[in-house]
Amino acid sequence: MEKTNDQWLWFVDNELVEALARTDALDATSEKRPVQSPALVKALALNMDGKTEQALREIREAIDAGDSLPELIWTRAHLEFQLGLFNDALENYQKVLETQPNHKAATYNVALCLEKLQRHEEAGVAFRKAADLDPNLSEAKLGVAVSELHCNRLEEALAAFDECLQAKPASEKALYGKAVALHRSGRALEALEIYQKLLPNNSSDAELITNMIGAALAQGENDKVREYSEKLLRIRPNAQAGLAGMISAAMARGDFKSAAQQGAQLVKVAGKSFEGWFNLGVAYQKTNRLEQAGQAYAEALKLRPHSPLAYANLGATLHERGDLPEARKAYERALQYAPENTTALWNLAIVQERLGNPSETEKCIEKLVEVDPEREDAWFRIGYLRLLRGDTAGSIEPFRVCVSKRPDWLEALIDLGLAQRRTGDLESAKASFTQAVACHPQSTDALRGLAAVATDQGDHVLALDTEAKLDQLGERIPELNYNIGILLQQSNLQEDAARSYRRATQDKPDFAEAFLNLGHALHALGLEDQARGCWQQAVEAKPELAGKYF
Repeated sequence: MEKTNDQWLWFVDNELVEALARTDALDATSEKRPVQSPALVKALALNMDGKTEQALREIREAIDAGDSLPELIWTRAHLEFQLGLFNDALENYQKVLETQPNHKAATYNVALCLEKLQRHEEAGVAFRKAADLDPNLSEAKLGVAVSELHCNRLEEALAAFDECLQAKPASEKALYGKAVALHRSGRALEALEIYQKLLPNNSSDAELITNMIGAALAQGENDKVREYSEKLLRIRPNAQAGLAGMISAAMARGDFKSAAQQGAQLVKVAGKSFEGWFNLGVAYQKTNRLEQAGQAYAEALKLRPHSPLAYANLGATLHERGDLPEARKAYERALQYAPENTTALWNLAIVQERLGNPSETEKCIEKLVEVDPEREDAWFRIGYLRLLRGDTAGSIEPFRVCVSKRPDWLEALIDLGLAQRRTGDLESAKASFTQAVACHPQSTDALRGLAAVATDQGDHVLALDTEAKLDQLGERIPELNYNIGILLQQSNLQEDAARSYRRATQDKPDFAEAFLNLGHALHALGLEDQARGCWQQAVEAKPELAGKYF
């Protein structure tokens, strides 16, 4: 399932900081004086009647007419704040601070405006100043914590939330903020514990439940993901996070049919969700609905044209459908955006091989082992491809890497021994085949390789021993018996040589060369009649051997 940083949002409630501007126009230390302003009185009356825009218009007109009463500036700022005109409100609260730099309410309200405008760094500074001016203002300390959270200074945010909780241990806003900070710090289990404590009093809080889904996902607790997703969908039937959570839980338990159903619903309500289309593609692919999977991945790529994972999965879908040229294009696009995507590299290598491009296949796998040197299968494939195209010397090192990683890897040991024998390094070949036989005594391929090296080296003792082991396994190889016969004959062990030649002719009755050499061995043993009979059989099987007879 595709997961991105923005798929699971850690919601910070807009009301986490009490977003209500303080209305006390003068600090307690300010001199109290009567206010004489008809415009101010009228504006306050209008505001109380819910006619905030008219009230603001009244104040602005008074100021434009030259009324310089300080309370007008304050009231204007407050009305602008109420109407969501935060830039204007900020400007007017700052005018108050120009004349009263330590005005507690104005300082706090400036911080609120900055927070609303998502100028979190500046908001944090203003909240700190407000907290310093009024140490009992818990909202200011909470504002500091929230600002740190928005600025992604998570350790500082946690410390600030803890400070709030020391003063008010039961503060749900501080607890929620701390849970969000823990969640974003990767401490999902601790965050989930706090979310669960908050849930009974906030059972209809969709953002809280959404965060619980994200935390449960991070912990891999799929039963809880499903539980919280169902809870969220009861509150908001088409909530994206709820549908996405249901998809994730379904995939985790292997229920790809349900995942596809939920995915189809998700893209219906959130057609611009990359994750929705991507995961729908995965669900379709897992249920072998390959055409629909390809369409879903194509929609995902419209939303995120440079997604290597979407291209890789599209390539796999096309690959399964047998459309190798298009699969190759998709894998190549995946690698264009993520050159070290090992899955795409491996799959592209397979496609290139099936398309008859061995050199491109080898390049892909060589790149793969650069990226992931521990990929044993890739090392073996490089060795095999080089061996196949005749680069015997070049195949040795990849096979050695395989054996270093898995000393009992039979196929790698045999191919390594074969490559070493072909390059004339008989001692190394003997060691490789010996290791293979030691790890796999029943392997006839390993025994045959060892026997071949023994005959190359003229070691008739080892050759005979290996032949006996093969015989016990029911493996009779006429050519091996013939070669052993030659070795024995060269060592003037004519009787043993004759026995090996006879075994070769028994298993291969038309083996003319074996009959010819058997005749020579019998002749050396003084068995002339038998020798002539063998030579006769050799010439009958292959007349051109008559010259060797004479």
